[in-house]
Amino acid sequence: MKLILLSIGMLAIGFAGIAIKILLKKDGKFAGTCASNNPLVNTEGEACGLCGAKPEEMCKSED
Repeated sequence: MKLILLSIGMLAIGFAGIAIKILLKKDGKFAGTCASNNPLVNTEGEACGLCGAKPEEMCKSED
């Protein structure tokens, strides 16, 4: 029973941390990273949805 309560408590702390981060960030946006620019994720070679960079280019994320 203690393990279940501990697990629920840790998950609650994690969700609260994410919620606080969203509230404190400007416009509720996370820092822009081009995860779709990862060749393991983007197997078709599409441009990044955030900055438009091709997989072989560096990220041009918005500041």
